[in-house]
Amino acid sequence: MPGFLMAALTMVGVGMTAVPAGARDHRDHDAVRQAVERGEIRPLADILAAVRGQLPGEVVGVEVEHKNGHWLYELRVADRSGRLFDVYVDARTARIERIKEK
Repeated sequence: MPGFLMAALTMVGVGMTAVPAGARDHRDHDAVRQAVERGEIRPLADILAAVRGQLPGEVVGVEVEHKNGHWLYELRVADRSGRLFDVYVDARTARIERIKEK
């Protein structure tokens, strides 16, 4: 499994931090943290709680994307048979926008 693990979930105490897609330095990470603090996006823990029962497997990685003024959590999910899925979740509403099998 480690071969397909994206820059992923970092456990910090009991909290989790999402890694920005294409993160090059701490500024990208700070942008995500600030967006959460401003209420532009929901914290990762809230997103995971909201979509847990709708996922085709277990979350093994997370990235955050900001495109055209829209924030998305991209969850990498693995099912029991090892199939991988990318699940795109609106970072503000926690609504799953699309699921794509890899």
